[in-house]
Amino acid sequence: MTPAIRVRGLEKSYKTLEVLRGVDFDVARGSIFALLGSNGAGKTTVVKILSTLLRADAGSAGVNGFDVVTQADDVRAAISLTGQFAAVDEILSGRENLVLIAKLRHLKQPGRIADDLLRRFSLTDAGARKVATYSGGLRRRLDIAMSLIGDPPVIFLDEPTTGLDPEARLEVWEAVKGLAARGTTVLLTTQYLDEAEQLADRIAILRDGRILVNGTLAELKRLLPPAEVEYVEKQPTLEDVYFAVVDRARTEGEEP
Repeated sequence: MTPAIRVRGLEKSYKTLEVLRGVDFDVARGSIFALLGSNGAGKTTVVKILSTLLRADAGSAGVNGFDVVTQADDVRAAISLTGQFAAVDEILSGRENLVLIAKLRHLKQPGRIADDLLRRFSLTDAGARKVATYSGGLRRRLDIAMSLIGDPPVIFLDEPTTGLDPEARLEVWEAVKGLAARGTTVLLTTQYLDEAEQLADRIAILRDGRILVNGTLAELKRLLPPAEVEYVEKQPTLEDVYFAVVDRARTEGEEP
């Protein structure tokens, strides 16, 4: 089956600053793919290129079978993008936000669409309240719900839990798992190791514009040998793998 997202040799620079230096990966349909990396690794740049907001200097990318450059309109019709901060109207209620987006997309029965999404994201009780009264977790869940109006097959979540408290993060995690369970392809960028570990079917570690490793959690853990502690075998965590890979890349980069 053709992957939902295909990236080959992406390069992007801002004057002398190389942000992406040959990025390659595929994302299977209906899966959650995590781009894991620190601030400045190039995660948001990848998302901007895939969502047609930015053009790469070299390489190619396709989303839902469409080229992001030559078929940009088709790509935009197939995706939704949720940025690092919730893009919701605080003056309106949660339901009114959803109805507004449905009307802007010229969809029939916007009220029914809004009510369905409120139920799906456990927001029915809060639907009539102004968004200004929402917690961070409620805002983010509403933001994700709004991005699903029109049933896009691919959704980009750019660091969706930035600034949220632990309880709100768990709420968003459940919402993201629900997306994949319904067949939506999710590309998630994050700097939180536990977030990638909890959510992703595959994880790619991005550093200095390059993919260092790409695999399932089990595959990444096999990159490090288990540690024996008091004769009890301890499997490496994703955190162990992340810092080992990053340290190795840093050391190799310092060699003359």
